[in-house]
Amino acid sequence: MAQSVRKEGSSVLVLDCGSTNLRAVVVDEAGRFTAEASRRNTALRSDPSQPDWYVWDYETLWMDICHVIRESTQAVDRKELGAVIVTTWGADGASVRRDGSLTYPPIAWQCPRTRSVVEQISRQIEPWEIYRVTGYQMISFNTLFKLAWLRRYRPSALERAYTWLMMPGLIARSLTGEFSIESTSGSTMMAMDLARRDWSPELLRLAGLEPSFFPSWSEPGHIVGQVTDEAAAATGLTPGILVLAGGHDTQFAAVGSGARDDEAILSSGTWEILGLRVDRFRPTREGFRGGILIEADVLPGFWDPQMLMVGSAVLEWVRRLIFADVADRDYEALVREALVAPPGSEGVMLVPAFVSDSGPTRRYGTKGTILGLSLATTRGDLYRAALEGLSFQLRHALEVLEAASEFKAQGIRAVGGGSKNRLWNQIRSDVTGLPLTCPAQREATVLGAALTAFVGIGTYRSMDAARRAMVLGEEVLRPSGESAVYQELYERYRGLTRTLKAFYKP
Repeated sequence: MAQSVRKEGSSVLVLDCGSTNLRAVVVDEAGRFTAEASRRNTALRSDPSQPDWYVWDYETLWMDICHVIRESTQAVDRKELGAVIVTTWGADGASVRRDGSLTYPPIAWQCPRTRSVVEQISRQIEPWEIYRVTGYQMISFNTLFKLAWLRRYRPSALERAYTWLMMPGLIARSLTGEFSIESTSGSTMMAMDLARRDWSPELLRLAGLEPSFFPSWSEPGHIVGQVTDEAAAATGLTPGILVLAGGHDTQFAAVGSGARDDEAILSSGTWEILGLRVDRFRPTREGFRGGILIEADVLPGFWDPQMLMVGSAVLEWVRRLIFADVADRDYEALVREALVAPPGSEGVMLVPAFVSDSGPTRRYGTKGTILGLSLATTRGDLYRAALEGLSFQLRHALEVLEAASEFKAQGIRAVGGGSKNRLWNQIRSDVTGLPLTCPAQREATVLGAALTAFVGIGTYRSMDAARRAMVLGEEVLRPSGESAVYQELYERYRGLTRTLKAFYKP
């Protein structure tokens, strides 16, 4: 990954752009976050042509990104910034003209318009064959379905376009004037031959496209271009600062977690992603049935099989429903009440809702379910039951991943906001029977992007060298004396999910 680049500064600027929040973080060579700013992503809009369709207003998105860049860098010496790198959510992108203007707004992943296209393409090609090539499930927000929808219903958007850019590429284009696409975002499109880390011409033809329509591939950390005078005026950055290829936030979180070769990686937030980093692309029927997705890793030669599950959204639902008197974000108050409840939550069991086209409950199609309520049930029981149910879901996902990937985890590395809940972490360790390690720096996406940038500009020779140079602490939780209780409870959970499959069968 390292290139012959003259090192211009001792820090990098990471633009961590999520579909909920936008952040700009200055990271120094020791991995310290020295300045940052954030704001809500307010760019989601109803499509004027149909109110229940959704698009991203890119002009609003870019203005908000400029704001967080200015705010994060106002207290630092901008001459110390050696590079900028962009990481975003996956699957969304837009068709653009040669001057960078959009021929159609980015269709948001929340938009339901592509559901009919999924059915049409499923009749043209067997979903297993798509999975075997791309590692991707038939999820309606996949980019290929958006391209196919444009081809069928808005063909002029593609006919007038020069190329297609994913969200990191759109932002990098605004900074540099250059067109780029990299493999981590590309692997979320359901259009790549993942084994070759290149396009699948057969799948692109489903949208009437050829590989030549897209920019040449970049790899994360490679130079896209330099900040233009126009972008410098909008952001406050110094003209000429290098902009490096970034990509999909999930893969950068895996790199930033610092996971060992024998650890699974849990990125825990509103959604949870349990993943591995493996050295071969191995799609299996079992993985396909179990809901596994496989994406291209930040480093060529590695792949990231993963399970997408509902996460702390369940805990937020419980908080809103029965902890209305507790101050917003006072999560410790909820934990204190849950600590009063014993393992098993006095007989209350919660099965997380089936809310995704992938994940360990995919084959069951169940709705969220709570059993075992009594007049003596407390809200602490319910909160602990939610923590336990999510931990049972985690173990189930790990079993599916291990079986499909021929991988045996010796531990779990947890990052993200959900890894700050120590009780939840202990229950996870007890349920899985594995040590759970939490890095001191939970913002693994930002750290992973920063590591990539420092290697890209030659500050460090490799990702391993970069990590060794940074002093990053961690906490390890191991299975406690309550682990045996949770083994029995997990078997009940598995039996319950099978029963619910029959109960919720249409």
